[in-house]
Amino acid sequence: MKVFNIIFCVLFIVSAGLQYNDPDPYIWAPIYLYGAWLCFRAFQNKFYPKAYLLGVAVYTLYALYLLFDKTGVLNWYENHNAENIVQSMKATKPWIEETREFGGLLILIVVLLINYFYSKWHQNKAR
Repeated sequence: MKVFNIIFCVLFIVSAGLQYNDPDPYIWAPIYLYGAWLCFRAFQNKFYPKAYLLGVAVYTLYALYLLFDKTGVLNWYENHNAENIVQSMKATKPWIEETREFGGLLILIVVLLINYFYSKWHQNKAR
């Protein structure tokens, strides 16, 4: 788990840093840095189950918003034929940015859930 957490800690820090040219870096940098901090603490064998659940709850709500937003993931899938999202971002194609953001949230959710369940297992093992 230490390798898992240090890898995702670094990836989330890099992702936060890449937000400098995003239209809303004040939202996305903290989102990624929260995940990075929790991974770093898990790397140090410090687990925060309530913090994982808080992150999962907030990220899930935001992911649902991005899923159903008028320029969100469903719009990308239904109206733009699941167009390639690795192309360059253009202001005329906001569904690409929102779909990418949705993917980032899913990664964060999965990582936090893995740490949550590992922390519960680790806690039970210590008893």
